[in-house]
Amino acid sequence: MAWSRIARGSQLTQSLSRIASEGAAAATPAASALRNAAALGHHRASPSPSAFHSLAFAGLADKYAAATATATGLLQQSRAITTTPPTLRPAAATAAECSDADDSSSPSATAMAVPDLGPTRPGEKPRVVVLGTGWAACRFLKDVDTRAYDVVCVSPRNHMVFTPLLASTCVGTLEFRSVVEPVSRIQSALATRPGSYFFLASCSGIDTRRHEVYCTVAECDGLPSKPYNFKVSYDKLVIASGSEPLTFGIKGVAENAIFLREVSHAQEIRRKLLTNLMLSENPGLSEEEKKRLLHCVVVGGGPTGVEFSGELSDFITRDVRERYAHVKDYVKVTLIEANEILSSFDVGLRQYATNHLSKYGVNLVRGVVKEVKPTEIELSDGSRVPYGLLVWSTGVGPSQFVKSLPLPKSPGGRIGVDEYLRVPSVDDVFALGDCAGFLEETGRSVLPALAQVAEREGRYLARVMGRIAAQDGGKAHCAGRADLGEPFVYKHIGSMASVGRYKALVDLRENKDAKGVSMAGFVSWVMWRSAYLTRVVSWRNRFYVAVNWATTLVFGRDNTRIG
Repeated sequence: MAWSRIARGSQLTQSLSRIASEGAAAATPAASALRNAAALGHHRASPSPSAFHSLAFAGLADKYAAATATATGLLQQSRAITTTPPTLRPAAATAAECSDADDSSSPSATAMAVPDLGPTRPGEKPRVVVLGTGWAACRFLKDVDTRAYDVVCVSPRNHMVFTPLLASTCVGTLEFRSVVEPVSRIQSALATRPGSYFFLASCSGIDTRRHEVYCTVAECDGLPSKPYNFKVSYDKLVIASGSEPLTFGIKGVAENAIFLREVSHAQEIRRKLLTNLMLSENPGLSEEEKKRLLHCVVVGGGPTGVEFSGELSDFITRDVRERYAHVKDYVKVTLIEANEILSSFDVGLRQYATNHLSKYGVNLVRGVVKEVKPTEIELSDGSRVPYGLLVWSTGVGPSQFVKSLPLPKSPGGRIGVDEYLRVPSVDDVFALGDCAGFLEETGRSVLPALAQVAEREGRYLARVMGRIAAQDGGKAHCAGRADLGEPFVYKHIGSMASVGRYKALVDLRENKDAKGVSMAGFVSWVMWRSAYLTRVVSWRNRFYVAVNWATTLVFGRDNTRIG
């Protein structure tokens, strides 16, 4: 009778409590285990593995799983996502056994009774879980062999952003969809293969002993709980969660500045810019208020800050002066940098960029921001800079998620990896992109947070995963004996940056001290556009970008404010 109650889907904890109480007279090991499970489920605590190992018959775990799944109702149309605590072998046993032997008769209890994608079963392909959809993650997803692995991607966004062209979307040179690529187009297995998934969520934690990642959906209207939590088991884990903008702890930056890392940031910049242009024409505004509204300040003189300043200057020169004639003389762009702009470029190129930006109306200010207020910036020398739009582009650093992980760190706070991009202190975990850096014991310096670095790491790791699978090391704890081939070596192929008005910088040297091609001007601008057009992920987006460029050249930029 007890088992029929569970199968009918009554409340799990109540059912187990009744079973335990009704079977109290027969003090069998199974009854004792059921009482323990019911009590632990009531208190939402972590069950002891021994509670399940003490069950007298092998089918009990499956019946317990079915009862849990029915009680929560989360199995409907869920493509194998269950509420069953995943069946995991103890770490020591799994490390010793790299075969597909089924150990489901001795399941290990998990830390949280939440919906899960449990461990891969015997005979199934190993599962690689990828955290992130940036350059490194998407290059890995594109190249990974889906005949050897099932792939699960977890990220709070379902697309990759082609960041080199993001600044162009802020002023209407390009449309937003031209610089984004859905991950399902990058790796079609995520949408078509039965064992591969994309989960729209953020990773909140990793249990490297149990081979689980814990995920959270914060904005979850329509889901059973808020926030909505679930977990995913992995055989191999790739952490490519990216980085966060650096604010250096300066007061007011997060509240008042707009970063330029996501499409949502570019949309906000464009909306703010056009709003200020239109509001400045309203009657009753003082001259001082008009100047403040139309003062665009960019903090950070790296490639992103310089390219945005150049695009903004070009937008003002070509479009604003024609379409906002009443306030055209109030529009101003200021670029604030603590040192020199484009410090990674050749000295001659830096001077060219400085002269060009100054010629077309960008005011270059050398200073350090002390505090950011809603309408003005205070510099360390005491001067104040009023603004209507503030864009913050001072580099990136480790995210709070990366900082919270109990993994070794490289200099600078990134996740420490060896020369094969493995996290050496744990099994089956790799890290790449902006969130990873070489450990000091490797004797290598931490690579810069560049798209080309991340992309090459993703391509390299896909090859490594292929070698591991070819040697039957795809399952958890089974890659220790695999030959990974040559270690990862990065060779810089150069840098490019647009400065507006059909001019750009091209520096093809391996480093600042090496010899090579460095040039600036119109030819460099043609090279810049050609290079990025060929690097856009899909032919669809290449077509979009080419059409957008042609449309802007002929008709100018669109100044419609939407939203």
